Amino acid sequence: MRLFPRTTRRAHPSFAVTILAALALFAAGLSPAQSAASESRTAKPTVVLVHGAWADASSWSSVISKLQDDGYRVAALANPLRSLSGDAASIRAYLDTITGPIVLVGHSYGGPVISNAAVGHPGVKALVYVNAFLPDAGESATQLAGPDSALSVDPTTIFDFVPATLPPTPATELYLKRSTVFASFATGLSTEDKALVAATQRPATVGALNEPSATPAWRTIPSWALLGTKDLIIPIGAQRTMANRAGATTATYDAGHVGLMTHPTTVTRFIEGAARAAVR
Repeated sequence: MRLFPRTTRRAHPSFAVTILAALALFAAGLSPAQSAASESRTAKPTVVLVHGAWADASSWSSVISKLQDDGYRVAALANPLRSLSGDAASIRAYLDTITGPIVLVGHSYGGPVISNAAVGHPGVKALVYVNAFLPDAGESATQLAGPDSALSVDPTTIFDFVPATLPPTPATELYLKRSTVFASFATGLSTEDKALVAATQRPATVGALNEPSATPAWRTIPSWALLGTKDLIIPIGAQRTMANRAGATTATYDAGHVGLMTHPTTVTRFIEGAARAAVR
């Protein structure tokens, strides 16, 4: 048995492909360099999706499918939910692996994370906020929710603390009570889907939700914000104030806090609109 076949005079397949590609470029009147430049101009950006607290990357599932159907490369990242600075560093490390333009999208607490992760990153061409916090330097997610938020009540009535010892520490994990998921967080979903959200939620730490933001990337990177008019977690007034302050291009839709799950087509179109505007 031969480990290596005898050499023949047949052209290697990759050589034949190269010749055919060169002939195609010649017929089109393009040099290889011109072709590469043309592809660079027409290539769609990578869309990076960052979920918020009490969720995971699967919350973007329907949006992912629609973006992929439209020809976008998509990465829905696991947001650690441990600390704002640490979570942002984790997302930034992934961004550094991507070649080409990036549209960075954050939902809810994912907003502060992308605001910090994208600072000074040359590849990030657009920041997209979906029912999200847009903090300025020194502001935390908890602070920005505002007095009308369903979370701005006695925390023992809406959260389960792990460990249960009170008072909590920055490392204490917060789970939404089932009643909070059903009444405020997952509005717009079916009873079955609300139960699934409650059962599969990933906790955020007290420290993450209360850690002040550094100088945000929206100061230098164009931003877009999709505002849910029925959001009980980040009320529309708070969303609009933050988006206007950031100079974001805004739109509203008739959705609660998990609009990415209840209105995936609207969310996808908004993301794609930002991508087209930012990457020409």
